Amino acid sequence: MATTWKPPKYNFSLLETPNTALITSRGPLTGSGTPACNRFSTPRGLYPGKSSTSSVEPRSRGSSTSLGVNTPRNTTGSAQARTPGSSRANTHGPARGGTPGYAQAGTSASSETPYNSSSSTPEEESSVIVALTEGRGQARGEVGMACIDLRSPVLVLSQFCDTVTYVKAVTKLQLYNPIEIVLPHTAGERGSMTKLFKIISDTFVGSSISTIQRKYFNETKGLQMIKQLRLPEMKTLDMDLASKYYCLSAAAALLKYVEFIQNIMFAPQSLKIIFKGSENTTMIDASTARSLELVENMKDPRSRHSLYGVLNFTKTPGGARFLRANILQPPCDLDTITLRQDAVTELTENEELFCNLQVVLGRFIDIDHLLSLCIQIPKQETVRIAERKITHIIYLKHTLELVEPLSAALEECINPLFRAFRQTLQDDGFGVIMEKIKTVIHDDTRFQKGTLNMRTQKCFAVRPNINGLLDIARRAYTEIVDDIAEITKQLGEKFNLPLKTGYNSCRGFFLQLNCGGKNPYSADDLPGIFIKKVKHRNTLSFTTSDMIRLNDRAKESLREIYLMTNVVVTRLLSDIRDDVGCLYKLTEAVSVLDTLVSFAHACTLSNYVRPEFTDTMAIKQGRHPILDKILDEPPVPNNTYASQDSNFLILTGPNMSGKSTYIRQMALLQIMAQIGSFVPADYASFRIADQIFTRVRTDDDPETNASTFVLEIREVNYIIQNASHSSLIIMDELGRGTSCDEAVGICHAICEYLLNLKAFTFFVTHFMELTNLAELYPNVENYCFQVQQLVSATGKCDKTIHSHILSKGKTEENHYGLRLAEISTMPRPVVEGAKRLSKMLEEEEEKNKNKLSAETLKEQATFKLATKLIQAARNSRLEEESLRGYLNTLKKQYLKEIEEAEKVAESETNTSSSEV
Repeated sequence: MATTWKPPKYNFSLLETPNTALITSRGPLTGSGTPACNRFSTPRGLYPGKSSTSSVEPRSRGSSTSLGVNTPRNTTGSAQARTPGSSRANTHGPARGGTPGYAQAGTSASSETPYNSSSSTPEEESSVIVALTEGRGQARGEVGMACIDLRSPVLVLSQFCDTVTYVKAVTKLQLYNPIEIVLPHTAGERGSMTKLFKIISDTFVGSSISTIQRKYFNETKGLQMIKQLRLPEMKTLDMDLASKYYCLSAAAALLKYVEFIQNIMFAPQSLKIIFKGSENTTMIDASTARSLELVENMKDPRSRHSLYGVLNFTKTPGGARFLRANILQPPCDLDTITLRQDAVTELTENEELFCNLQVVLGRFIDIDHLLSLCIQIPKQETVRIAERKITHIIYLKHTLELVEPLSAALEECINPLFRAFRQTLQDDGFGVIMEKIKTVIHDDTRFQKGTLNMRTQKCFAVRPNINGLLDIARRAYTEIVDDIAEITKQLGEKFNLPLKTGYNSCRGFFLQLNCGGKNPYSADDLPGIFIKKVKHRNTLSFTTSDMIRLNDRAKESLREIYLMTNVVVTRLLSDIRDDVGCLYKLTEAVSVLDTLVSFAHACTLSNYVRPEFTDTMAIKQGRHPILDKILDEPPVPNNTYASQDSNFLILTGPNMSGKSTYIRQMALLQIMAQIGSFVPADYASFRIADQIFTRVRTDDDPETNASTFVLEIREVNYIIQNASHSSLIIMDELGRGTSCDEAVGICHAICEYLLNLKAFTFFVTHFMELTNLAELYPNVENYCFQVQQLVSATGKCDKTIHSHILSKGKTEENHYGLRLAEISTMPRPVVEGAKRLSKMLEEEEEKNKNKLSAETLKEQATFKLATKLIQAARNSRLEEESLRGYLNTLKKQYLKEIEEAEKVAESETNTSSSEV
């Protein structure tokens, strides 16, 4: 049966205009201006010849596709093509260097023309599709993942053993931010979801989830497809992937699915394939990324008030994607980090290099996307596809012309990374591709702003004398355009009107008349020959029946030109694909260089310092990087020190004293240091962390019927199960969702468990009982944020001043919650009643404490002595005499504590006797 052509499910135009201003990020997946994607989407046609049913809870009927795609749930109807920027107005203005005598009023950019994607939103719209599968039976937990960006021709494969909560899978998906996730239909068959399916559907609510028949997850077919599509220089990958059954099966399903929904195929030996594990990267889970506001501000997702927004001065979409990926998954390889730091240092010290790179990088378009479009083979040729191919070859020529200026900018560089990139840019492949293009494409053909200008470039892109019929068609098109210009001139002379010709993609050519200022024309004053009159501000637009006929002839002539040009360009693209490997090196070089220049730019705007890497976290006058950027006054800086012998820091202090901001600052500075950026401080030293955990949120989750405390326990359980000796852990006021007695017990037990690790832990609490851990464990330190109370003559607390300065020891502030209530507008009787009750409870607690303290003082003293003796035996480097003196000191201290415990016991005995 003959197949009918269908449009691709997702449409993505090139997103960057050469020589644009600073690139900023784009909005979230379902942000304003783009249609929200289906929660569970499916193309039509499931199980040919069979009626389809939902494979999960039957909330709606599934539709059918030849791939056997199931729709467990559809909340927005059929899938719609997502065209970024389709609703944006044109901002280019009049074109330069176009057809003489033509103004382009009202010109709007077509989908083939790149536009400026500057926006205040934090993330570029996703174009990633991911396929996942997992083992069954004894292999359950072995996860295979394949990922492809529709804007970038790179297939990323992963296979790993995951935990029962699928932490690694969720973390990788968070990194990719997929627009759609593909799973086997068996993951949700017979109305029940597998655990992986349920976790993904609950976590990635902004992604469309599709299921296809399990037969497409075929590892043998996957290996065959990879051998067919991979670049010729990647032959060694075949052996590496031969035993990776699950990622190969995911790759087979993904490539088949993309071919089906996008109606395209990838050219043989043109796809870059990467196998990427979790080695040499720091794992940051999705909850931590949200809590720390790494790529998106929690209150305003469209603002730049996030770590990504602070560091994002990239000029290219590839650089922005590389920066985002590094923030969400920082490298933990010291050589990689040091190499980046050296590069940023050279950029900050060499102003000429910095400026030259900025200028050249700003002229690049999205190379990843361009490369992806160049290696895709459409299943059916149409006029629209032909026009896009011509546009892509013009953009490719523009990109290759920038290779030499970029190489020249790196000529005097010292850093090995810059030298390596310059060596990459001197690849002979660039010259070979450029020569092939020049034999077909005219030398003067280049990207230009404006629909008419770009249309002219595409029309005359191919050199003359290559195709005789094409030359005739172009002459005919030129004559039609000349006739339109002549009509405009004749009508202007006939009616004595200052007419000029305008053009836009919707109306084609039309007439324009300025009716502002000294030209008080109106639509009613125009002769009857002029039709379709439209007034926009001070311009009247209209046309004539003759011009409409000429427009139709021009469109038909242009159609013939595009189809004939497409034959030449298709042959050229097929010839170019043999040398496409160098373009993958170019896109990597541009992305990394753009990110490093962005780091250097951030350093020049703020007082940042290059961090060191040791086994100690030591920060002098460190500042919160986001607050340092957005506040009018710089935030109060603070010092930090954590090492193996003091790796557990308990922070106390009144409300609003700065505890939460401080611990977030520690994690953000750690991430900045590991991605190669400088940090806001006077001095900084970090220990490389393999994982970063946070527990700082206080919200609940009604969708999963999880209260605040349930979420706390879930997150803490995840931390306990996955933390290692090299982790960084921050916890903010754990236990607020339950009673005080339970909370203290839970917090104490969690602290003691984490104390068994060498992880650097920052623990914020209002439970003063936890500060006693410093007396039991030598690696616990107490720090606090002090405040100053201003008291009036009547003894009333009039004002509380927060210093936001960290100092060692416990907080000395008592009842600071009552003081806060006292200086608020709360009624006085309520505050006085609270004070009385608080005092009564405190006295009762003090009595109970005294009863317990006498019984436990001896045990505490013995435990403290034993801990210090073990620490001295393991770590002491003292000479014999010094060690003897230290042990005598410990002995005296122990005897003193035992004596005090006996006095307390005697006092309790006397008290009991007197009561009797």
